[in-house]
Amino acid sequence: MPVDYEFLYSFGEQLLNFQKSLRWVGIANRYGVLLSVEQRDKLKPFMTEEENEEYAANAVKRYTTRIKFQTKIGKLNYAFGRYEKISRVTIPINQYYYLLLTFDPEEKNYDELIMNKIVPLIRKYDDKFQSDEE
Repeated sequence: MPVDYEFLYSFGEQLLNFQKSLRWVGIANRYGVLLSVEQRDKLKPFMTEEENEEYAANAVKRYTTRIKFQTKIGKLNYAFGRYEKISRVTIPINQYYYLLLTFDPEEKNYDELIMNKIVPLIRKYDDKFQSDEE
């Protein structure tokens, strides 16, 4: 099944619309290539498109280095980093796709948002996140 770019776009928009503290939504493939990027209206990005591409590649690479510990400590639900100006989240969707998010730094309920709203939304569309490799 080829990548459904229209779905990826609408999924990113759906996330941005239900959570006002979300700044940026990226969906990357397992090689760290950004397939879809959406950002909040009138947002002044901190990073260039090229920097976001580098960030995506590095985030996916970091995730893959953590896989070797899953048998001992369990599957990673998400990785979170708080910076002065933003908070970043990497959520593995499946073995082929990763959801990359940035939140406003004031957002304190990120765990609740991720685990109770974003992850269930990902699971709702599991069948849409498929790869040609399957």
